[in-house]
Amino acid sequence: MLEKIKRISAKRKMRKNGSNLVLLGIISVVIAITTTSVSLAIYHNSGDIYLDRSRPGFLPDENENQGDDDGEPEYTFSKTGKITIGDLEEYLENLEVDVRAIDSYEDPFSEDALSDEYLGISVEE
Repeated sequence: MLEKIKRISAKRKMRKNGSNLVLLGIISVVIAITTTSVSLAIYHNSGDIYLDRSRPGFLPDENENQGDDDGEPEYTFSKTGKITIGDLEEYLENLEVDVRAIDSYEDPFSEDALSDEYLGISVEE
């Protein structure tokens, strides 16, 4: 009889421990969802969301350069069909223009290559 009571008591402890584990899992999920929601709300409300340029909905500044100034589109391969020798020759001709432009720099790997004056960025004070 005593052993039967011990077995029943052990089963009740196991059920209680199992329910505690489920409760712990539910509480941890609720905490994770809450903290994630709060951090996303802060990220959005602070305006930092607009600084993330990897997002598809990024809104650039009005005075930001939107591309090449000369208006010439970059060369791209055809999206349909095969690439022919003519396509490759045209690509290499367009690439040669860019290579010559890079070669015309005085010292493209110097520290000054990233200065505001060298890049043509006006500094507003």
